[in-house]
Amino acid sequence: MKYLGIDIGSTTSKCVIVDAKGKIVGVGLSLGGAGTKGPERSLKMALDDAALIESDIDRTCATGYGRNLIQQADMQHSELSCHAKGASRLFPTAHTVIDIGGQDAKVLKLDDQGNLENFVMNDKCAAGTGRFLDVMANVLGVRTDELSNLDNKATGVASVSSTCTVFAESEVISKLASGVPMENIVAGVHASVADRTYGLVRRLGVTKDVAMTGGVALNEGLRHRLEERIGEPILTCSIAQYNGAFGAALYALEA
Repeated sequence: MKYLGIDIGSTTSKCVIVDAKGKIVGVGLSLGGAGTKGPERSLKMALDDAALIESDIDRTCATGYGRNLIQQADMQHSELSCHAKGASRLFPTAHTVIDIGGQDAKVLKLDDQGNLENFVMNDKCAAGTGRFLDVMANVLGVRTDELSNLDNKATGVASVSSTCTVFAESEVISKLASGVPMENIVAGVHASVADRTYGLVRRLGVTKDVAMTGGVALNEGLRHRLEERIGEPILTCSIAQYNGAFGAALYALEA
């Protein structure tokens, strides 16, 4: 028996396949969210990873921004529920879960059983999201996955606006022209995202343990800046970006 969770976000599509014990047997991720070929590509990648074909899937649960567009889905769950479900399995001791996606950021509070107790979201501005980091990397002329290494080499933290992506972009261009080291600018960008995220965390309160999911969780430099801001270590793992899809797959299994 195999179960599929598919998370259609605004910028990426993720798929996770689990077996009858909830063990992950296949994953797939593709750029492109709702209205693109991203979901189709991510599904093929997950099936190939698990050495399966689509007819091998017994039940599918869709989540995320574009969940209503997945016609083959047998069921749907909100992304908040799926992120809570996935995080409680990946990080059994977690009570605070920070998820920074391509276009939004959210903080979940889980009870002792891993159920969603409360949440806050920032989805009205790209500042503090993966999109913000993509824009800053583009201005700096580097890949987004290079930002962490650049932060590690910083000798200082250049102040960068955390209130608006457009303002921050202008600041970064100005600092580059003034000769501020790129590494220090990246440190400032990460500190900016950490400050904005901490604002969300503070609204719920920090309850140990703290875990981080979403693609931005793979950015070690930013994660360390956020740990310093929160004052707590942050748990994460290599499949953190698949957390929502994993939670969806678990819902499909439990159904």
